[in-house]
Amino acid sequence: MSFLVRPVRHEDVPQLVSLARQFSLLNLPGDRQVLSQKTEKSLQSFAGKLTRTESEYLFVLEDIEQNLVVGSGLIMAKHGSEHTPHNYFKVLKKNHYSEDLGIGFIHQTLRFQMDTDGPTEIGGLIVDKLYRRRPEKLGKQMSLSRFMYIGLNQEKFEDRVLCELTPPLTEDGRSEFWESLGRRFTGLPYQEADLLSQTHKEFIRSLFPEEDIYLCLMDAKARSVMGRVGESTKPAQHLLESIGFHYIEEVDPFDGGPHYAAATKDILPIQNGQRLQLADFADSSFKLQGLLCSTREDFKCTLVAYDQRQDQIAISNKSRQTLDLDLGEDVFLSPFFYPKKGKEQT
Repeated sequence: MSFLVRPVRHEDVPQLVSLARQFSLLNLPGDRQVLSQKTEKSLQSFAGKLTRTESEYLFVLEDIEQNLVVGSGLIMAKHGSEHTPHNYFKVLKKNHYSEDLGIGFIHQTLRFQMDTDGPTEIGGLIVDKLYRRRPEKLGKQMSLSRFMYIGLNQEKFEDRVLCELTPPLTEDGRSEFWESLGRRFTGLPYQEADLLSQTHKEFIRSLFPEEDIYLCLMDAKARSVMGRVGESTKPAQHLLESIGFHYIEEVDPFDGGPHYAAATKDILPIQNGQRLQLADFADSSFKLQGLLCSTREDFKCTLVAYDQRQDQIAISNKSRQTLDLDLGEDVFLSPFFYPKKGKEQT
């Protein structure tokens, strides 16, 4: 099969709605009106008609042979501004020592923070349940392709990229962290509060405490999930770690999920990306694999087998057709496999 990552189009919306309804992502809900609005916003962003603060780039993964949208991924060019701050809890440690008792404690605390000059953020990563565990590693293709676009257009993005990872939730989708903390200050259920926060931030600033919160005063269940990653999110965590992301001692104020970040220039698909010229060698041997994308405004990206010789690259005719490329065109190539703990991640 052939798979292609490209910007979303209006005609993708019905399939995107069906895809999003398999999951419960707040930044990509299975609502036709919301996804239609996000698609239009994405089209305006790719066309350069919005400011960085407004821009959101929505990508889809297409099964070309079946003409099906089977995945998605999102880039928010800037998450955090004067109008809509980026809110989070900073995880800190405080030392307390009693000379009378001769004992001391190191306490973890949470300090509510607002960032009005925030980073670029990635999210909205979905792969159709029927297409998971395929040998083409479609989730990885979808995830890394976003960094290919950032690498080609670094002037459109911040110098730091953030990813908010999903923590363990209950079977009915509740957050133990929120039940123990946020609900007590707002009176709102988890999903309602998180959905409201996508467009309204005032209630967070007004109702959340300004003072440090001691974790030892929270429920044990809430403490056990804070900063952890849910089982279904661990592959995404491992992939991010393999390309340069790390935990930054920050958690989401709603569900306690950990925040991972990296300097844009240090993210390996960007750092190791190469601009090459598409060629055709008489004795091509396609022994290497990598992500390849066009450098046109019409962004397209796919996993290819290739033969590279200095600043030229040859790929199969089928891959050229998938990307709609002509010989002599400039392309952008980045590795698909990265070392992880002394081994290749596959």
